Amino acid sequence: MLAMFFWSFVVGGLICVVGQLLFDVAKLTPGHTMSLLVVMGAVLDGFGLYEPLMDFAGAGATIPITSFGNSLVHGALQDADAHGIIGVLTGMFQVTSSGISAAIIFGFIGALIFKPKG
Repeated sequence: MLAMFFWSFVVGGLICVVGQLLFDVAKLTPGHTMSLLVVMGAVLDGFGLYEPLMDFAGAGATIPITSFGNSLVHGALQDADAHGIIGVLTGMFQVTSSGISAAIIFGFIGALIFKPKG
């Protein structure tokens, strides 16, 4: 169990290091960096590499933004097998809808509670 925590920390940290290097070295904006990390997770899932990474690293691979790209592709491929071309469009939204809904709801609640600066 201790090894799982260690590898989760290492893999999650390495994903964060990649994001930080994109900020510092490549001078990318936060939006570009986030998009690139999502695409990286999607590509890794497309090649079938992200699932083994999640099995190995646990939360170190499921918590970072790369997991969102994995979820999009995984849902699209899963529903494409079941429903054809329509499944590509609907599958990605079924898998990620709860996370997107939570972000919208908590963002709205935060906007009601706190005053924006500016």
